[in-house]
Parts: sequence; C-alpha cells; structure tokens
Amino acid sequence: MRTLLLLSCCVAVTAVAQPVVLLFPAVGTTSQVTLSGRVLKNGPSGGSSVISKNLRRLTTSNWEGAEVDVRFQNQQTLVKSGHDGNFEATFSAGKTPFPTGLWTAEAGVKGAEPGRATVDVMAADAPFFVISDFDDTIAITNVLERRKFVENVFAKDELTQPVVPGMSAFYGCLRAKPSKPVFALVSGSPVQYVTRVSRFLQMHDFPVFGLYLRDLGPNTLSDYKQPIIRSLLKAVPGPVVLVGDSGEHDPEVYAQIRSEFPERVKAIFIRNAGRAEDAKRFEGMTLFETPKDAALVAATQGLLEKKCAEAISLGDGGVP
Repeated sequence: MRTLLLLSCCVAVTAVAQPVVLLFPAVGTTSQVTLSGRVLKNGPSGGSSVISKNLRRLTTSNWEGAEVDVRFQNQQTLVKSGHDGNFEATFSAGKTPFPTGLWTAEAGVKGAEPGRATVDVMAADAPFFVISDFDDTIAITNVLERRKFVENVFAKDELTQPVVPGMSAFYGCLRAKPSKPVFALVSGSPVQYVTRVSRFLQMHDFPVFGLYLRDLGPNTLSDYKQPIIRSLLKAVPGPVVLVGDSGEHDPEVYAQIRSEFPERVKAIFIRNAGRAEDAKRFEGMTLFETPKDAALVAATQGLLEKKCAEAISLGDGGVP
C-alpha cells in the first residue's frame, strides 16, 4: 500500500473535467441514515488506458469549502466539504420511520456533476448485518505478492479484476433471509475507487453494499478499519457477521472488534488467502477454502438455508 500512496502523490493529472460529487452507498436504519462523500474540484477525465484512468481517479484534486446539498427521503440538508473534500450528513426519521429496502440519495454542488448513491435501510427485525472486506475476500488482489498487487490496483479495473468464485452466491444466500440483512464493505481500497468497486460488485451479482473505503493518508497506514466498524456497530443494531481473509490483518482486526463487542459478533468467516499457518489467528473463526465451505458452515449456524449453500457453484460468479 506504500506503493499506492507514493504513486498517488507523485503522478500528475494532465486532463481535467468539471467538478464532480462522489456520494458513497450507505447502510442505515429506519430511524437514522448517515451519508458521506467527497467533492472533487477537477473530476477525472480522459485516458485511453486502464492505468491512466486509475491514476486520474487517484490524483484528482479535492474541493474544500464546497456547499453540498444532500437529499434523502424528502429531507434536505446543506453541509460544507472539509479540507479533504469530504462531507457527511445525518438524517433522522422523526415520527415516521424511513421505509426499509433500497433507496436513492443525492448530493449536489453548484457547477459540479451531482452524485447519487443507493441507501439500504435495514428492517428492525433483520437477523444480522454483514461487514465484509474487499481485497482477496471478494476480489482477487494478491496483496501478498507485490508485483501482482500493483498490477491489480493500477492495471485492472471493474471489467478485468478477477472475482473470488462463489463469493457472490455465498452473500446471496445470506441476503435471502426473509428480513434481509444489509451489507457494508469496509476496505483498504481508496475512496477514489468507489465507482470502480460499485461497478465490480454489480457486475458480479453481489448484493448492494454500503461502501466505507479508505481515505488514503499517513493516518490510515494501519488501524483504519476499526474506527469504521465501531461506527457501524453503533449506528446499526443487532448481531453482525464479519467476513475477511487471512492475507493481511482481518483476523486480528475482527478479534479486536469481537473483544470490544462480544455480544454483537455472531460469526467470523476468513477466506484462506495465505499466512494461514498459525491456527491461533483464527480462534473462534471459520477459516475457509471456498465460499461453498463457508456457506455450509453458516447453514449449521442458522445464518442461511442449507439448500442454498449446497447449490453454490464455484464457476465464474458462483451464483446458484
């Protein structure tokens, strides 16, 4: 990831376009929804190659002090973007709860391309919600192999980055509960990749995710997931299922969250992506080789239907 930070700091942007508002997909409850995003002063433009497109995504300048008009469910609020272009707006339902399901939020700035994002409002009786990693959990990024990792970050896009076969089907089985859980993706992928990640998930038939990506900088070199997960656990009630991989620090991060919220963490699933020799890293967790293996264990825990788990294919997308 230091390579990513270095290149994002040092590559010049040679093409510009109109300013743009990035509004991030989110999860919420019937009582409250918090939306966040970023205003880019010069939205990424041009570039005939995937590499140039990705570099422009990473090196666009932020718009500080932009007045952002954020709207959700007939409510409207004005907020200002910070020094990093980021903004946040919280909506409270009041006496009339927000309806459950998928809804659209909007954010606009005068003179900028507006942003739109999906908000998944979880029902009060949902059995759990899911927090997932992205790199080497959902998408094959090869974080442990520097050359392949850099290639996947810069030379791949939503069309060419490989998916973990069967993972969308596993999540689809989790989503199939009558009162559907919501899904939040907490990842080290940079916030500038929010469109790339959203399109990747859609292409491979994943459920809609709230996206909580990393704001690249010196303060997010480590321990950047825990604050986001804590915030989600405070905002969304009920049990949580955590899904990650063994390649970097997901087992340690999830163990820490479990120690802080012992009554909330219902299950932890870790995909074997390397560095799995030390069994102590996975105490109280399910270390799995394929998503079908994970789904069969989840079925025994009452998280999904066994019939759905058995139907998972490990072909292209794995959707039963």
